[in-house]
Amino acid sequence: MTPSRRELSLLLPAVFAALAEAKEPVLASRCYAYDALPEKTNPENKNEMRQVFEAATHKGVEVDLHITKLAPGQMPHPEHHHPHEEIVLLHSGTLEVTISGRTTTLGPGSVVVVASEEPHHWKNPGQSPCEYFVIAVGKAET
Repeated sequence: MTPSRRELSLLLPAVFAALAEAKEPVLASRCYAYDALPEKTNPENKNEMRQVFEAATHKGVEVDLHITKLAPGQMPHPEHHHPHEEIVLLHSGTLEVTISGRTTTLGPGSVVVVASEEPHHWKNPGQSPCEYFVIAVGKAET
């Protein structure tokens, strides 16, 4: 059965509505209680992650915020790069950060900025977990 042009034109509003629902929500004012954020634990390395939000600002800039608790001696992932910027806020523990081959060891309260396309990775060199917040700015859908 081949649909007519009229039938296809009736289908278009439904397609556009579905696309609008699939789009990321606009970031709204809201409080996020830490204990209410679902925690996912990686069974391989025992790292824990809490996704706070993934949304677009009112100006259309994509923003992703998540919290990671990194087990001693662990890395969240190998060295990589991406088109968006990242800001890392270290809450507790120690983090060894390598950006473009330069390594810095940081403590609580430290901030890391990773520019677009710079190779980077980090790991927890300490004896206890470290916890940090990652804000990805300009992250495009994949």
